[in-house]
Amino acid sequence: MVLWRMKGGNTMRSLADRRGEHTAETCYSGTSMSMDTEVIRRQFPFLTARGSPCAYLDSAATAQKPQSVIDAMRQQEEMHTANVHRGMYPLAEEATAIYEAARQSVQSFLGAQAPQEIIFTKNCTEAVNLVAKSWGKANLRKGDAVVLSPLEHHSAIVPWMQLAEHSEITLAWVNMDASCAYTVESLRTTLDTVQAKLVCITGQSNVVGVRPPLKESIEVAHNAGALVLVDAAQLCVHHPVNVRELGCDFLAFSGHKLYGPTGIGVLYGRRELLEGMSPFLTGGSMIREVTRKGFSSAELPQKFEAGTPPITQAVGLAAAIKWLGQYPWGEIEAHERTLIETTFAGLQSIPRLRILGSDDPGAISGCMSFVVEGVHPHDLTAILGDQGFCLRGGHHCAQPLHEHLGVPASTRISFGMYNTIAEVQAFLPALEKAIHLLSKS
Repeated sequence: MVLWRMKGGNTMRSLADRRGEHTAETCYSGTSMSMDTEVIRRQFPFLTARGSPCAYLDSAATAQKPQSVIDAMRQQEEMHTANVHRGMYPLAEEATAIYEAARQSVQSFLGAQAPQEIIFTKNCTEAVNLVAKSWGKANLRKGDAVVLSPLEHHSAIVPWMQLAEHSEITLAWVNMDASCAYTVESLRTTLDTVQAKLVCITGQSNVVGVRPPLKESIEVAHNAGALVLVDAAQLCVHHPVNVRELGCDFLAFSGHKLYGPTGIGVLYGRRELLEGMSPFLTGGSMIREVTRKGFSSAELPQKFEAGTPPITQAVGLAAAIKWLGQYPWGEIEAHERTLIETTFAGLQSIPRLRILGSDDPGAISGCMSFVVEGVHPHDLTAILGDQGFCLRGGHHCAQPLHEHLGVPASTRISFGMYNTIAEVQAFLPALEKAIHLLSKS
């Protein structure tokens, strides 16, 4: 039975329970089908709507959306628009049921124990900030440490830096070599030197594509008395995630990297931790009662969802999860492995080009980055963009990692399920030509 707390504090049974509609199953389940890249590409209108050839190689920044996600969001706007957790009229109850079914879909996707452990945010960045501002401020004391690594996205670094500026906590960094390998031994060494209360660890680098050994790292952190926050923004779209199997305490990801819409992210937190945390934002919806003397917070998950939530975006995220759930993870990973290996081999053959991070393509997932001697990534990506190749140049919100690698910026190529070997084979000679052109200028 799905329960939620109405704005005025009344608990009611969901419309989905009473009518058998908009359940988690309708959002997530689907018949598993073999992965045919051409069939998949036909489901993404962006690939043909612009009228000119486009090789979209920037899915690590944001993924394109399949038609089913676009349709689900349009249907929500056209047929089900009402605010949630407020009105008692049928349309409002229906909107609430759909919104809560989307939460159940995310719960199933992550393997969480209860829907109350799923908090909708506006993105992954806000999810991490929620932990820093709510759990961090209340639980970190003088001398405590938050453990990070150079692999982390700025979103998983800066909130803790800001907290450290206004408290007496410290930040400790896990050591890595040039291959960017995150090892359990390095983590253990760091934990032995500080009073760690939290380890913030990426599930997959957004620059060099390596994956830390999550489960083992979480066990080591817990043995040292630290909680673990996983930044899964890059992981969830390339590899299955089950929070209970991992044993993590918090996990964050964003919808738009999962073939869903922008404007929505997710924070998973163990229920007992979330129940002990104060609200991150305050206002409407997150309260049980307000008087002239003060207020009391609503129950989970509403106490962390102040104001009108991203309703249509939640519907789009659920549709993306349902779409992704049609395809076996093994086939998704095999397809993307072929793209990585083909790209890696091609890049290795280009003079003056250095692939950052691991020299083993088997250790890379989703994306890879490179530098070319004497050529700035911005110039390179601008020329390639004019030829229809969309990829990113810059520091990718990961300046500590670039500092670790001894370069200010890089060019990144990243993949989604819609990418093909033909695109890679067209990209590689175009890249060589662009490098040659820039080397002469």
